[in-house]
Amino acid sequence: MRQTTNGQTAMAIDDEQRLRKAFVDKDWNEIKIADSWQIFKVMAEFVEGFEKMSKIGPCVSIFGSARTKPDNPYYQLAEEIASKLVRHGYGVITGGGPGIMEAGNKGARAEGGKSVGLNIELPFEQTHNIYIDQDKCINFDYFFVRKVMFVKYAQAFVGMPGGFGTLDELFEAMTLIQTKKISRFPIVLVGSAYWNGLFKWIEDVMLHEEHNISAEDMQLVQIVDDASEAVKIIDDFYHKYLLSPNF
Repeated sequence: MRQTTNGQTAMAIDDEQRLRKAFVDKDWNEIKIADSWQIFKVMAEFVEGFEKMSKIGPCVSIFGSARTKPDNPYYQLAEEIASKLVRHGYGVITGGGPGIMEAGNKGARAEGGKSVGLNIELPFEQTHNIYIDQDKCINFDYFFVRKVMFVKYAQAFVGMPGGFGTLDELFEAMTLIQTKKISRFPIVLVGSAYWNGLFKWIEDVMLHEEHNISAEDMQLVQIVDDASEAVKIIDDFYHKYLLSPNF
């Protein structure tokens, strides 16, 4: 109990320091110098990401929680999906961390496929897993740069159960497709027990009550419970356009 309290106290102090720092007046030179260096850091992450990711070939991004344990059925399902994707000619991109991300990379590695990890530097719970190809592990400081890589170099998206980060990545992809900023790639969500409640709310409230989305937006995702069905949706989409992975 004391350890938990001490940890919460430390977090509260850190949060307060961040808030105070945000309200400290800075002169123009301080702002210009700090912002200029930040721009160079962002550029460096984009350059490294583009250079490495442009060579990977057709891949599917798998999103999901970093907290999912190996004995969880969703971990095992993510591993199975990744293995099937590789057998069907795709590589796998994950966030590079533990949990569902580890399962995705593990499944890809087991089948000898390309296993990409886009790792984010966080103060807790994120270290890259051991199943990423050595030359395809990329570290990021900025979430928005990392999300560009997820979307730009994926031919489809598989969403496993996860937290805020998973929802962020899911709705980023949905928004870009809805606004036609990217092509309408397949988005497959796995786990109807997990996702149905969210999309029931989206349909009832966002669509019917508030009219904040269009009826066709409900077709942006498909919810499944089976690994073979998830992979079939992606395969069927590309076969319709007479396309196939070309590793």
